[in-house]
Amino acid sequence: MPQSNPLRAYAKKVNTYPAWLSRRLLTWMFRFKVKLTRTVSLEILSTDLQSVTFRQKNYKKVQNHIGSVHAAGMALLAESATGFVVGTNLPGDKLPLIKSMKLNYVKRATGDMIAVASLTDEQIQMMNTQDKGEVMVEVTVTDAAGIEPVTCEMLWAWVPKKR
Repeated sequence: MPQSNPLRAYAKKVNTYPAWLSRRLLTWMFRFKVKLTRTVSLEILSTDLQSVTFRQKNYKKVQNHIGSVHAAGMALLAESATGFVVGTNLPGDKLPLIKSMKLNYVKRATGDMIAVASLTDEQIQMMNTQDKGEVMVEVTVTDAAGIEPVTCEMLWAWVPKKR
């Protein structure tokens, strides 16, 4: 029997609230736990626990020299979205770890950025039955024009937590 997961329990609970409140509570919690996301004002827009949607607004503090979201900001957006969806689906006695990130910047981005990360039923099953393992998490990052300026491959691993 998998150990309960406090992140999953929190997300399930706040998903019962109105969307505007759920979004704010999830974002607040994530920014509290992952400090860099507070610095760049990353937001969680929605989650059904199998997928999640994050947004990075094109604030001055995350812009590059050409006025779009910095490459490092896009990487943080993709890593945060995939990390959240992995974190909500792992049993509480497992520790998620990013194993590798591969990002290819293929087009110039404009405006705010959106990342949608998701897991398959098979990946979730594997995470709940294997003591250690890894999954390639699907994530799509798009800009305000609906263009995918960066393609991402995020490989996440999990190991037992040490007590």
